[in-house]
Amino acid sequence: MIENFLIIKYIGEDDKLGLRINKEFFIHHFENQKINNEQLVLEIIKFLEFHNVKLDKNFSIIVNQGPGSFSGLRISLAIAKGLKISKNIKLFGYKDKNLKQFDQENIENLLDKNLIEKKLINPIYLS
Repeated sequence: MIENFLIIKYIGEDDKLGLRINKEFFIHHFENQKINNEQLVLEIIKFLEFHNVKLDKNFSIIVNQGPGSFSGLRISLAIAKGLKISKNIKLFGYKDKNLKQFDQENIENLLDKNLIEKKLINPIYLS
């Protein structure tokens, strides 16, 4: 069971970060809809630091696999894989169609129904 996690939805529209830590859930909405890809890393770091998150083997990242923009998916996957390698955390992916609303209830339904994949990653890009 995934307890503490960061979920990344960065597909080019309505981009958000979600964080469940110690049974509390937080959502970060990007102020600027068109953030620079380099800023995504900074936004994630600030979000995790603000909530005093410790990245370790008991933490997971769940990243959107698409459909979505090519650069958005590639950047979010690269960040997630970098965190996985550097901090030894678990990495999972989900398809945007399986998450109706980006809120705690729907994300927990996604987890409960095993609609996440551990074998990554075959992103679906929009053309």
